[in-house]
Amino acid sequence: MRQADRFRTGILDLSLQPRITPDLTFRTNRWLAAAGQADSLFVPDHLTGLLPGSIWQPRHMGAARLIPRANAHYDPWTALGYIAAQNSLKRLRLGIGVTDAGRRNPAVTAQAAATLHVLSRGRAILGIGPGERENNEPYGVPWHAPVARFEEALATIRLLWESEGRPVSRDSEYFPLHDAIFEIPPYRGTRPEIWIGAHGPRMLRAAGRYADAWFPAYPQPAPEYRSSLERVRTAASDAGRDPMAIVPAAMLFVITGLTHAHIEETVESVGARAFGLCISADMWARHGVEHPLGAKFSGIQDLLPQLLDEDTVLSYAEKVPGSLVRDYCVTGTPSEVEERIAEWRDKGLRYAVLVDLSTFHPNIGKGLAASVPFLRILRRLRKL
Repeated sequence: MRQADRFRTGILDLSLQPRITPDLTFRTNRWLAAAGQADSLFVPDHLTGLLPGSIWQPRHMGAARLIPRANAHYDPWTALGYIAAQNSLKRLRLGIGVTDAGRRNPAVTAQAAATLHVLSRGRAILGIGPGERENNEPYGVPWHAPVARFEEALATIRLLWESEGRPVSRDSEYFPLHDAIFEIPPYRGTRPEIWIGAHGPRMLRAAGRYADAWFPAYPQPAPEYRSSLERVRTAASDAGRDPMAIVPAAMLFVITGLTHAHIEETVESVGARAFGLCISADMWARHGVEHPLGAKFSGIQDLLPQLLDEDTVLSYAEKVPGSLVRDYCVTGTPSEVEERIAEWRDKGLRYAVLVDLSTFHPNIGKGLAASVPFLRILRRLRKL
């Protein structure tokens, strides 16, 4: 089997500050990755959490007893540097999933990723996309034309990495360069792989032109994954690239547990159902319900969770059917999750980065116990 055809896995750590010790979740997920033979460990780039902080309370979800604040996200590049220092034995690949193209100047992103790549001895992955409103607009970062900003940012990063220390200039509406210098060298001739979080038609074309991996983060059924992958590969061919050289990846949200009853309790939990606010109105409509924020609501890209009070979120969560939760999460026992993810594999997926949402269970003990079947899932997926 070729390396590109081997099915690989990664874990995304939510990178929220826990109780007990500041690196508790990093230690736990690093151990899970090693025990489950995962290839990589990712962290997100968020200032604001995906779930409204108003419901991040122990009475709604067990995780709040261990992680008291929904929005206490660590800076991802600092966190990845710390993890890299602890990564000498397992030597996981380290990725950001994914960073904003507009909130961070692309020259700074190019510097951070190149630094991590050198210090981790060639194991850095630069996940990048247009970002979300919640991490930009509230902080004074313009939110108009996010895809155009993404394209300009990516071109800037590529130009700096390829400059070989020569002064470079570039006209750009958003990120112009004027005799800019970039001298961090490649690691043994390599730069970090660029994984593009692409979903819409324009972003899929960009992934085909520039990506080392296509890395969608929002849920989509397996047939839609195949269709979008074909668009990425067509764009790669049109750009004169080898379409099969682009790694088909995806971020998948998982709910598992020791028993079917535990799994069902998590599916019906406030946290799991409130997560549905991050999902587009189109997916809601497929389950016969209208998104409470409107029939055309795009989902996480435009959600401002910090504006939603507890009563509002609870009322919205009641509208989420269990079938919708099972659509945007991969739920079940290890064998059932393996079977579900095999559907994506059959549509082209070769790299699954898993996010364990089992700690949404109202009981912290049952949520933490789900790490046992989650580990079994990682081991099963290695055989796909």
